[in-house]
Amino acid sequence: MQMERSCVYNILLNLMELREEELKGLGADFVFGFVQAIDGEKDPRNLLLAFQIAQNIVWRGYELGNFTEELFEVTSCYFPIDFTPPSNDPHGITQEELILGLRAVLSGTPRFAEFLLPLLIEKLDSDVQGAKLDSLQTLTACASVYGHKELKEFLPGLWASLRREVFQTASEKVEAAGLAALRSLTACLSRSILDSDSEDSLHSFLNLILKDCQHHLCEPDMKLVWPSAKLLQAAASASYRASYTITAAVLPLLLEQYNSHTQSAQRRTLLEVLHGFIQPAQGSLSEEGDESVLSGFQEPLCVLLFSALTEPSPALQATATRTLTALGLQPGLLSESNIELAADHLTRLILREEEPQTCSAAMESAGSLASLHPAAFASKMVPQLKEEIFKEPSEGSEGAPSVEFRQVVRQRCVQALAAVSSQPILVQETAPTLLQVLSCAHTVSGSFSLEEVVSACRSLQQITEQAWETEETGRFFHQTVIPRLLGLAVEAALQDSVGGDPSVPRSPLTEEKVLSAMVPVVSTACGRLLSELTSHTASLAVSLFLEGDVSFLPGNNVPQHVQLLKKQSDGWLQSQLVCLLMACVCSMPRNVSIPQIDRLLSELEELTCMSSHSFSYTSAAKCFAGLVNKQPGGEELDSLVQRTVKRIDSELDCVSSLFRVQNFTLLLWVAKALLLRYHPLSTALTDKLLSLLADSELGHLAADGFSLLMSDSADVLNRACHAQLRLMYRQRFFTENAPKIVQGFNSAPKEMKSSYLKALSHMLNSLPRQVQLSELPALLPLLLEALSCPDQRVQLSTLSCLHPLLLEPPPALTLQLNALLSRLLALTTSPSMNVRIHSLRCLHALTRFEDHLVLPFRSRVLRALAGPLDDKKRLVRREAVMARGEWFLLGSPGR
Repeated sequence: MQMERSCVYNILLNLMELREEELKGLGADFVFGFVQAIDGEKDPRNLLLAFQIAQNIVWRGYELGNFTEELFEVTSCYFPIDFTPPSNDPHGITQEELILGLRAVLSGTPRFAEFLLPLLIEKLDSDVQGAKLDSLQTLTACASVYGHKELKEFLPGLWASLRREVFQTASEKVEAAGLAALRSLTACLSRSILDSDSEDSLHSFLNLILKDCQHHLCEPDMKLVWPSAKLLQAAASASYRASYTITAAVLPLLLEQYNSHTQSAQRRTLLEVLHGFIQPAQGSLSEEGDESVLSGFQEPLCVLLFSALTEPSPALQATATRTLTALGLQPGLLSESNIELAADHLTRLILREEEPQTCSAAMESAGSLASLHPAAFASKMVPQLKEEIFKEPSEGSEGAPSVEFRQVVRQRCVQALAAVSSQPILVQETAPTLLQVLSCAHTVSGSFSLEEVVSACRSLQQITEQAWETEETGRFFHQTVIPRLLGLAVEAALQDSVGGDPSVPRSPLTEEKVLSAMVPVVSTACGRLLSELTSHTASLAVSLFLEGDVSFLPGNNVPQHVQLLKKQSDGWLQSQLVCLLMACVCSMPRNVSIPQIDRLLSELEELTCMSSHSFSYTSAAKCFAGLVNKQPGGEELDSLVQRTVKRIDSELDCVSSLFRVQNFTLLLWVAKALLLRYHPLSTALTDKLLSLLADSELGHLAADGFSLLMSDSADVLNRACHAQLRLMYRQRFFTENAPKIVQGFNSAPKEMKSSYLKALSHMLNSLPRQVQLSELPALLPLLLEALSCPDQRVQLSTLSCLHPLLLEPPPALTLQLNALLSRLLALTTSPSMNVRIHSLRCLHALTRFEDHLVLPFRSRVLRALAGPLDDKKRLVRREAVMARGEWFLLGSPGR
């Protein structure tokens, strides 16, 4: 029977597409026939088709005649949809599909309004949350189709239902749907065109809302203040007319209540409510260029907010800051004098308030307002921050801030300078200040701590990332920031290595931590330079490192013709500056020609292979790899790679060589550079790395190298640096090399097997989940072997790989459940805290298996987890409690 009815519905749908005019010519008789056909339909497959036919009828203008109510009745009897598909349903019909199909019918024509709206009001009285939610969402859909005439009669009943749902509901979904329905109703009424004799339905509806909600705003301690505020804000956000009416009624009341209440908690509540009305909503903005609904309250709002910013309560200050931001982001609501006053207040909060919450809110506000009003912040905030950074401490004076708080304030100032630097006028004020911090740290010993110098570099990086990409900003970085950074770093390195006083502490600018923080500044700046500046910047950087040309560096404190890439007995302070060369030349677009590229690569290769300083040779290897990755393919590149690999092989094959680690580092980075671009020679380099897994000295480094090959690099060989990077290179690399690792593991001596297991685990960790699942059956025995490996790094890497797989367990794991469980329980007593934590997380995830698979192990696991409950580490105890709790509840009803 179902098939016959389905055929009928499909025939009707085809006729609607192919012979619609003939069907419409039948008039209301066609609708009557359809009503008879659908009456009593129960099969969900047929209902989807029937709803589509009914939707076509009401949407495409078929004549309903006297059968409007009959068509409504025959479809609305299914509302709300209560359908749960069987677990083995082959047709894939969902409840959501039926709900949307029926909703499209019921909301398709205003002629259903007199029948549908009473039904929705009735269903909103239901105790079933699904019925409430469906009714509210259907009402929202209807409001976009209906007019004010269809709604007018039912507005009091609809408002009473909506108010009740928002006031009394315990469901966030129902509350959100209720507010959305109210917004849609208000928007519908706002679209009405008034005749001279007609009643303003919008005005009447808003009066209902104000009458029931406005008085609750006078009770900030009571729980109804928030539902009332949400209802008012939802209605106000629907249209400019609604916003104007509600704002005019509510804002004077909120201002009065704020001034009449003295407790901070009450004032904060009122201010948060006020923030909701100030926050601009898209629907409430005027399209005719009318003035803002808040224009009449500009001065009293500013007085209130500036007063709140001086209150002692951090929470109140933070709320006032967010509200001030919302006010300032709307055009014309803050005068120039108020903007300057706001900048002064925000500066005071950053400099004087000890509460981090307040300071964070002030910085965020300053960043938002400075993008619109850069001149005010450049003249008011930046000078005060600069003065505070370089102010000499007043030692011994009464009331002076502690050293710790002074350091905190300095950090805040540095961060605030970055937060406001989005416009060129501000960047040109803030960046030199941060560069001055680095200069003072270098020239005046102890003036700034290492952490403060690193913070200044990170703020410079933030400025380079958020500053607008204009020609003016690009030239500023090219002519000022990059030369100044390079000059300071070179000056510090030369000063501390040539004739420096051993008793004087080294400049913080020579510290690896600081240079590492400088790298993203230079890299980001060079990567975003305009095309005409990139080549010039690359030329300057190369001439500095190859020729010692310091003529473009500011100041006269650097000797001519320095040799930064030459190996010297005490030259690691200079050679480590190669990281800045890497940041510059490796971040350039691929179409930028690097001058003297052959000589540069030769010098980098020599530095990498012969330096004894880890940071220097690693940075040189990265730079070499970054340049190789962008080199055009051909014989020249092949010859370069083959010559480099030959040198590397000769060093690696010599067991007594002192530079095996250095050459291995170069091999690893060159392999990554070629792998990313699918270069044919990458296979030979990868095979060399695989052979090193059996090396007693380099085996563990080679295993960790597979993590580097499969993961993204932060400072080179990434998309931000314009590297050649092919899609799905990880999957290809795994497919080619996983069998080789398995073969090597099977033939390796017992003491070297851990390197192969670690390499395999690193590779699996970097793969997408679907690829992991497809490879798991073949590799699961090796992963279980890795859990028994005594190397804790292998255990940790394997556990990290297994945990996401256990959250949605694949069938392959069920066959090895006993072996997996035994190894995980053994690891809960590992000497390593991280291994214990990750093993407990995996045991927790095992409870996601079907109950009949894990229930036989329940008693055993509960006994074993009693020990970790008394672990000396709190984090381990926490994981043990969560895991044991889930195992204890296995098999419980309703779990």
